[in-house]
Amino acid sequence: MMAVLAVAAFIGLFSETALNLALINIMHDFNIEASTAQWLTTGYLLTLGILVPVSAILIQTFTTRQLFFFSLAMGIVGTLIGGLAHSFPILVSARVIQAIGTAILLPLMTNCTLIIFPPHKRGVVMGLMGLVIMSAPAFGPTFSGIIVDQLSWHWIFWTCLPILLLSMGAGIFFMKNVTKLTKPKIDIRSVILSSIGFGGIVYGFSAAGEGGGGWGEAHVLLPIGIGLFFLILFSFRQIYTDNPMINLRVFTYPMFSLGVSLVFLAMLMILSNAILLPMYLKGGLLLSAFTAGLTLLPGGIMNGIMSPINGKLMDKYGARWLVVIGFVLTSIASILFLQITADTSLSTIIIMHVCLSIGIAFIMMPSQTNGLNQLPRKYYPDGTAVMSTLQQIAGAIGTALAITFMTMGQNSYLNEAGSYPNSEVLTEALIYGVKKGYILIMVASITGLLLSLFLKRVKV
Repeated sequence: MMAVLAVAAFIGLFSETALNLALINIMHDFNIEASTAQWLTTGYLLTLGILVPVSAILIQTFTTRQLFFFSLAMGIVGTLIGGLAHSFPILVSARVIQAIGTAILLPLMTNCTLIIFPPHKRGVVMGLMGLVIMSAPAFGPTFSGIIVDQLSWHWIFWTCLPILLLSMGAGIFFMKNVTKLTKPKIDIRSVILSSIGFGGIVYGFSAAGEGGGGWGEAHVLLPIGIGLFFLILFSFRQIYTDNPMINLRVFTYPMFSLGVSLVFLAMLMILSNAILLPMYLKGGLLLSAFTAGLTLLPGGIMNGIMSPINGKLMDKYGARWLVVIGFVLTSIASILFLQITADTSLSTIIIMHVCLSIGIAFIMMPSQTNGLNQLPRKYYPDGTAVMSTLQQIAGAIGTALAITFMTMGQNSYLNEAGSYPNSEVLTEALIYGVKKGYILIMVASITGLLLSLFLKRVKV
């Protein structure tokens, strides 16, 4: 059962980054600008930001099989439409439909893990789930690089479709109902407040990322401000209503709150690096999509290998020192990335990326598992929804800030270079901007290192 969930989740997360190296080709095919193409990411994250918070209610209202087959159906329909898409609006619609499936499937997988496995065995299982969650986005650019160089970007969707169909077929035989249905009354006001709140924040930060640092513009500040206002209203309603959509009492458990913070920082680093490193490889080192994808592959492989190993270590020794070691590794890697130039060798880049990927593997699942272990069983859906929602917000914030730091660095370099920069100066400006972007990852990593010192093993 967990294997079926894992495979389906892998494809959902894989599609989240698979189009990254195909954006240039999509822009060319549809004759659109980069800011327009960014809606493939913005639309996906926006859908996740709106639907993931509702997952706590869905898990308590519908059976495991119903949610699984619905999420798979959305994934299949979205993938099919993406493969057939011959206009940009249709392609964006396909991404939104895919995101609906992913938004339901990820919290469902985590919640099933918490229900099926006792706390002292969750480290190993969550480590295996981490292999899926962490390696899928890492393999996306590598795979798409191969596809884009050899075939059309449409084949990114066509190659995923049979795997989704096989997962649905396997689910018919192996998927079981494991969740306890309480069928809480749906608070429509909470759903509306949550959708506007989380949606506004994700949209605002995504818009900032599109605009290359346009933080003072109304289309950035207005949705963020509205989102924050509605989130405050949402929080008050969850505290004082008898049937909260997400029970915010989960934050009264200190290791859960700390775990959420550490996972937030880890996801911010993951998505920031996912934007910065491909830009450096393609725009700074002028690598092909295929070569850039292969350069990213060892980091993804090591991340996948380390996730289940870290799960076993956590079950035996606890999460604290694993997480501390992880943030030490990411701090070292981010500092090294500040030294990159146009002459940095690929082997050096691969080693630094592997170091960063292993560090994140040490952080992500141990922090999440240790935090969720402190919650009573009745709060599992709420804790899962909180974790998943804040990961999406971290992704949007990380992407926006990374692009902002990078753009500010580029503009600063070009202003000093003069009015008519040549191609070499433009390349150097991009690399300088990428290095400024890695300052964000370094700050997040050092902050996480300090917070991880307060982590304690939850007694279960």
